Amino acid sequence: MTDTAIPTLPPALQQAQALAQQHHLPYAGSVPPQQAWQLVQQGLALLVDVRTTEERKFVGHVPDSLHVAWATGTALNRNPRFARELAALQLRQAVAPDQLPAVLLLCRSGKRSALAAQEAAKAGIAHIFNVSEGFEGDLDDVQQRGHFNGWRFYGLPWVQD
Repeated sequence: MTDTAIPTLPPALQQAQALAQQHHLPYAGSVPPQQAWQLVQQGLALLVDVRTTEERKFVGHVPDSLHVAWATGTALNRNPRFARELAALQLRQAVAPDQLPAVLLLCRSGKRSALAAQEAAKAGIAHIFNVSEGFEGDLDDVQQRGHFNGWRFYGLPWVQD
């Protein structure tokens, strides 16, 4: 999508990228929530929430995270402008016009954000990573989230409207 240079990736993202290549993932790789938060705090990556506006409002979101919806509404209709909006956001957040930041995509469980990362990579957007486990984590044995993994489970910062 762009020929803009990407700064050298931090070691954690280089490792994630190497693992992704070994496993033939169609996107740059995944990082766990704790590592994602460290990278964001250090200014080494942007955190972009790809959940719906409704999920962010009613379930909660990471303070100061950016937002580009992968899908919209209760029917989760795919956002046909997702890749364009993500690329524009990445460009707006660049420290210099020729250096785009790495982006970490966050959803509920890490599944939609992996699909979003795949779509972004297919559109030619470089260094887009998935936050594994997502905001709420995986389902447990009684079909509930947040009991053994995910952003909120680890006590990472979040707010709810």
